[in-house]
Amino acid sequence: MFIDEAVIYVKAGDGGDGCISFRREKYVPFGGPNGGDGGNGGSVIIEARKELQTLLDFRYKRHFKAESGEQGKGKDMHGRNGEDLILPVPVGTVVFDKREKLMLGDLARHGERIIAAKGGKGGRGNSHFATSVNQAPKNAEPGELGEERELRFELKLLADVGIIGFPNVGKSSFLSRISAARPKIADYPFTTLTPQLGVVSHYGKQAVFADIPGLIEGAHQGSGLGIRFLKHIERTRVLVHLVDLMEVDEKKPMRLVEVINHELNSFSPKLSELPQIFAGNKNDIPEAAQKVMRVAACFKEQGIPFFSISAVTGEGISSFLDAVFAELERQRAHRQEFDPNQVSSDSALKGH
Repeated sequence: MFIDEAVIYVKAGDGGDGCISFRREKYVPFGGPNGGDGGNGGSVIIEARKELQTLLDFRYKRHFKAESGEQGKGKDMHGRNGEDLILPVPVGTVVFDKREKLMLGDLARHGERIIAAKGGKGGRGNSHFATSVNQAPKNAEPGELGEERELRFELKLLADVGIIGFPNVGKSSFLSRISAARPKIADYPFTTLTPQLGVVSHYGKQAVFADIPGLIEGAHQGSGLGIRFLKHIERTRVLVHLVDLMEVDEKKPMRLVEVINHELNSFSPKLSELPQIFAGNKNDIPEAAQKVMRVAACFKEQGIPFFSISAVTGEGISSFLDAVFAELERQRAHRQEFDPNQVSSDSALKGH
């Protein structure tokens, strides 16, 4: 089961109280204070792990608490610190403070961590409060309370290429043709209800493709499967935009493209800036094949490359992938030019 959102409550451990204690030895009738400090409470830490793919673990257990520190002891003995609680999440998880509506971190790389709730500091024992005036203090500090938060996790898939388009345009068939992924395929809208990932190899190069559930007009406002899946496109570098040739109006061949692009821009202007490579699918159907020339001419008039493919027969897919991987290489080179330390999603996704 693919779960890409979760809300949990976390509580860091409280600090242990400082100890009030005095030396009690046979020949030291007025021993000084020797109360030890309390231990620090454990923190709640969120860690990205590449072997995880879903937030399913947080669906059934939603309350997490780190260990508190122990109270200080006599003979200046420090109380034991509480153990940190580490909660593993998939790479690509964004962590929010739900109440404050504040983003705490974006865990885009394996091993990245954030402290979601900091443990309380242990209180000082009475040995810290001795003065020349008060050599036998009978007070110590209580431990600080650990932080508590209500967190919201939002998983955004890490993929190089996002496959977008209306429902039933053949996105799942296309992904199953070019990779080993086997998404559900059927002849009705919204067959794909969750994003599907597939690793595509093409002439020695590899990339991760994500099949995004179909978008419809009004998706950015929640229509259809709506914004729940639009967020998964945000991390991609290139968009493969599939058009169903059977549904294209030859008088307005760009209409379907304009609707999808409007939804992308309405959700986030950054999405509309991603490079798109367009393909008309289902050219194996005679009625659709008759529209290819008109549609391709319309795209050419606007200076947009257009490919005609069939996800069923495989026709045109090799040259289409040539263009996709060429654009992907350009995007990778551009990113490395401005951020040489950037870790690609290829390495982040080896565990998927």
